[in-house]
Amino acid sequence: MSSSIHQAREALGSRLRDLRKDAGLTGMQLALLAGWHSSKVSKIEYGKQAPSEDDIRVWARHCEAPDQVPDLLATVRNIEAMYVEWRRMLNTGTRRRQEASIALEAETKLFRWYEPVLVPGILHTAEYAAAVLSRVIDFYGIPDDLEAGVAARMERQQILYRGDHRFHFILAEQALHTIVGDTNVMIGQLDRLITILSMPRVSLGILPARHTYQVPTNQFILFDERLVHVEAISAEIAVTQPREIALYAKAFRDLSQAAVHGRTARDLIAGELATLNPT
Repeated sequence: MSSSIHQAREALGSRLRDLRKDAGLTGMQLALLAGWHSSKVSKIEYGKQAPSEDDIRVWARHCEAPDQVPDLLATVRNIEAMYVEWRRMLNTGTRRRQEASIALEAETKLFRWYEPVLVPGILHTAEYAAAVLSRVIDFYGIPDDLEAGVAARMERQQILYRGDHRFHFILAEQALHTIVGDTNVMIGQLDRLITILSMPRVSLGILPARHTYQVPTNQFILFDERLVHVEAISAEIAVTQPREIALYAKAFRDLSQAAVHGRTARDLIAGELATLNPT
């Protein structure tokens, strides 16, 4: 769990503690009234256990604070949204996740996106997207809506051409070498990256395989200064704590400084393209 989620739970627990104290109840008394284990109140108040929506309703009822329920429930749902398991997010297939990204990306002016293994989704060719999403469907055992998911991912790319959005992508050189689909898919995707280099509002850097280690890294996307998405194997984590966002921004600056851009980046992409398609 990220510290953003833990701090959000602690803040909610503090609010609930105040409600309990305002009602003149001890933790033990509230637990008895609610029919809970004696330690549950303490765990919730100190952010060690996430309260369910039913827990919130019971807490507010015994603390005679029913007017607080709507706001407290909204807070619980926001905390839940900070850590969403892929199986839950993708339980109807891949399309819904792509459509959610469209809405989030439309609100973002500056994208900073680091990918260590794959090409960023917003830069995919249809064939590369199909190969990636087919693996997602197979790996997580979710409904097969591949065609709809690819169509939605292609729709996301319209943001590259509209409005005043700016994009800064850093790809580890490994992303050029990771075979997605087959050689023909990779040739098309690498050719697409060369085209991307000429887009006026897009900066694309490649982190060379033999770069000097600077910062601990994993895949992440910065949406302005308000949100970071981190894709783990089991879940997507939303980071909203300003202190943590600042760390990701600092990491991105260091990665950008270590990356190559312009003609040198083009040469790396073209070199891999020539390896795959020597004729």
